[in-house]
Amino acid sequence: MDRITKLCAYLDKCAVFADVACDHGYCTKYMLDNGLCGSAIVSDISEKSLSKAQVLLADYIKNGVCRAVCCNGLEKIKGADTVLIAGIGGEEIIKILSTAEIPQNFVFQPMKNAKELRSFLLQRGCDLTCDDIFTDGKNYYFIIKGKARGRKRKYSQACLEYGADSLKNPVFTAFLTAETEKKKSYLSRDMCDGSRAEIQKSIDFMQGVLKGEIK
Repeated sequence: MDRITKLCAYLDKCAVFADVACDHGYCTKYMLDNGLCGSAIVSDISEKSLSKAQVLLADYIKNGVCRAVCCNGLEKIKGADTVLIAGIGGEEIIKILSTAEIPQNFVFQPMKNAKELRSFLLQRGCDLTCDDIFTDGKNYYFIIKGKARGRKRKYSQACLEYGADSLKNPVFTAFLTAETEKKKSYLSRDMCDGSRAEIQKSIDFMQGVLKGEIK
């Protein structure tokens, strides 16, 4: 399965679905095709990217079920009870959320900096109902799903780094094993003592998580 197919499995039924930074709009098409939302909004900061979604969703847009909006982040997204932001960096998602109200329900799939996004959401009292990892067979992706309010879960050091549900997922073991080997390969390179110590510290942490010694 590809990344989009895997991602769609995390989307729940809702009234109004918004796909921010939508690119081609495949996730919105999935929601509409399967009757998982009453209406949808697709948005992107790029007119060129948005136009691809407009072509894919032309019939839904013509029938008034889907609306396409060119905007920065959430600035013109109104009335959506579930918001998806996927395929961009965690720091970019944080910038979007820093200038708007955090959506009532959200699904975020950061391409990097998942820890920073996770920390941002927790600091604002969000309830992370699913904080997991998946793979498309080639790459690994973190998925962060939750609600704007009602933080319930306690986060340990390992949970904050990798996601509370990831730690119980067999996919995570494969991911962290690969990451550990990658870090070990760096140690054969020429570098200063400080850099070598930082890499070794990272390896020790990952091995501790793998062995269950670090929770």
